[in-house]
Amino acid sequence: MKKLLFHVLCCTQLPLFAQTAPDVNLTQYVKPIIGTQKMGHTYPGATVPFGMVQLSPETDTIPYEMNGKYNPDVYKYCAGYQYDDKTITGFSHTHFSGTGHSDLGDFLIMPTTGALQLNPGTATQPESGYRSTFSHATEVAEPDYYKVKLDEYNIQAELTASNRVGFHQYTFPQTDQAHIILDLMAGIYNYENKNVWTFVRVENDTLVTGFRQTNGWGRTRIVYFAMSFSKPFYRYGHKNYAHDVYRGFYGKFDQAHNFPEMGGRQIRAYFDFKTTAGEKIKIKFALSPVSTAGALNNLRTEIPHWDFDKVKQDGQALWNKELQKIAIKATSPDEMLNFYTAMYHAFLSPTTYMDADGGYRGLDQNNHVAKGFTNYTTFSLWDTYRALHPLFNIIQPKRNADMIQSMLAHYDQSVHKMLPVWSHYANENWCMTGYHSVSVIADAVIKGNAPFDVDHALEACVNTARYKLYDGIEYYMQYGYVPEDKNSSSVSKTLEYAYDDWCIAQMAKKLNRTDIYNEFIQRAANFKHVYDAGTGFMRPKMSDGSFRKQFDALTTINQGFIEGNAWNYSLYVPQAPAEMIQMMGGQERFVQHLDSLFTMHLPDEFFAETEDITRDGIIGNYVHGNEPSHHVAYLYNWTHAPWKTQERVRMILKKMYKPAPDGLGGNDDCGQMSAWYIFTTLGFYPVCPGSDQYALGSPAMEHASLQLENGKTFIIDTKGQSDTNVYVQKVVLNGRTLTQPFITHQDIMNGGQLTFYMGAKPAKKNYQ
Repeated sequence: MKKLLFHVLCCTQLPLFAQTAPDVNLTQYVKPIIGTQKMGHTYPGATVPFGMVQLSPETDTIPYEMNGKYNPDVYKYCAGYQYDDKTITGFSHTHFSGTGHSDLGDFLIMPTTGALQLNPGTATQPESGYRSTFSHATEVAEPDYYKVKLDEYNIQAELTASNRVGFHQYTFPQTDQAHIILDLMAGIYNYENKNVWTFVRVENDTLVTGFRQTNGWGRTRIVYFAMSFSKPFYRYGHKNYAHDVYRGFYGKFDQAHNFPEMGGRQIRAYFDFKTTAGEKIKIKFALSPVSTAGALNNLRTEIPHWDFDKVKQDGQALWNKELQKIAIKATSPDEMLNFYTAMYHAFLSPTTYMDADGGYRGLDQNNHVAKGFTNYTTFSLWDTYRALHPLFNIIQPKRNADMIQSMLAHYDQSVHKMLPVWSHYANENWCMTGYHSVSVIADAVIKGNAPFDVDHALEACVNTARYKLYDGIEYYMQYGYVPEDKNSSSVSKTLEYAYDDWCIAQMAKKLNRTDIYNEFIQRAANFKHVYDAGTGFMRPKMSDGSFRKQFDALTTINQGFIEGNAWNYSLYVPQAPAEMIQMMGGQERFVQHLDSLFTMHLPDEFFAETEDITRDGIIGNYVHGNEPSHHVAYLYNWTHAPWKTQERVRMILKKMYKPAPDGLGGNDDCGQMSAWYIFTTLGFYPVCPGSDQYALGSPAMEHASLQLENGKTFIIDTKGQSDTNVYVQKVVLNGRTLTQPFITHQDIMNGGQLTFYMGAKPAKKNYQ
């Protein structure tokens, strides 16, 4: 099967290593199936760039708890789909891409034939429910298009989408027992009391509206829908599995069959048809954060017709337009597929969160209107501040500015007066450490992409950083670090707060706010307080000023770190790498430390400590699947051995990315893993967002052309590129030979040409 899959991935009409041109359809190089196996947590379904609808198959329903305890298998299904599964339970309309936590999976639709079954059954006995077996041989996944045959029912399922509307097309056999099941119980992050309430209203024999309110990862989340059929159904009904429907006067009716209102906590509805052989039943399913009227308006605005192929073509044209922003000439078919799939994954999140008329549900649970910007949600900021938003500042500046305005709206609606930490669908999840909205905002301001109220943005950043009730900030402000005996994950928090403080200082400096600059540049040095010169590592510190006695630099649990260990986090001072290197003993000792990180062998116990780490995502003790390590390979640039950065990044590209279902060495995390790939393939990386500097690496393509929104073009060329010629001999920017392994944001935005001359041996004196 793997050989067959590789053949399917790699065989296209055009040579994959040819340089892309404006008339080339780049969607052919995107394979959404990449990352759907093991750790990637991506989904293969249909969506448009940054779309509000992500219409994709679910391959299992996993309870959050088993025997009263957390079920670790839940982690596998953050995107609802696992490539190794043999059955499909249906197609739902909302999904995260590449996350390490789950939610969404709203409004699951499943077409069936034969005797009606309203439970999903089990993977081992699919005939016990409405699920169906399927084969990857009949599965097609393209940008904004997904197709699969449901073997149990001989139904061909096809999916496409506009921004706010999912479009289903099901080709049925001849039968008098055709059903469309609408499962409002199903969802990702399933546990018993997730559904607060669901409601379905049958408006007529082709139109259904309703909503779903859940209490999952998002504490209170409401999504409205409008569902339109291409053919009238002749019968419908539902079952309320919670038996909690309020009957009252409604007890006079048979509510289970042909009753136009369905309300309850656990509802599965069905709609019956009679079909001829090859007949297509189409469904348009629109979402809204505001109302069923908003959903219906979205449906009529975006897809007023029933032409499935037109929606698919329009969606793929949108994808092609976005992919054309970087045209590359790759050295192999694999790299062409990897690069444009990375572009695709990077443009899935954040997601649109407003109706066609601008209405959206705010953090205060009131309805608002986005004026002058597109409102976005799905901010996985602990991940995406590192490379995804810096990438947007280059090739998606307008969208990135709108995302920041969405963050500022979140701040204005917050009772805490805090910027988002990890937010989606009018909810703050408070997931992970730091307050990295400030990094995204500062990066945009420093790089000149700030068409918003920068003074208000600075105020939001400062108030967030001073909010004492949040995650140890009170102790951080009191002690200059977070004490481990007062607040867990203390070292990670101290280091991340110090970096965010540095970002605020840079923004304040640019806006001539000396008072704020002085306060936060002092706070930015707090990383020094958790460095233990005796061990050479960052280490948990107690409130009495002593280092915690129990310390293991390799252990990930209960050592003061989150998603990493002391080896990883001791390298997290992106705002002051030269100072960090000196603090850790100077360049020679630091290079040895970095070398050891990449070459050491971790014991099996390390992998048993946390479910989201496997050997697939690790090189030595370098954990590419966990973001705190993403800048680490570039730190050699601040030493006498920048050639080791070139060697390491090319190795990581080969080991962590491949054009296969298991082709991502870790969660894609809303595009961060993919953004790392894009930057590194191009030959530079934003080690410290909030500065205007990029560290150079070793480009892994022959040519790239970045089409910038300001109308200029930035070209990257390599001379002598090959898998063996990974070492940079010389770099020339617009005719000037660089003497340091860095370029600036303005160098890129000015347009021009960056040329790398490559060789098979390190040029140890190429930067002087």
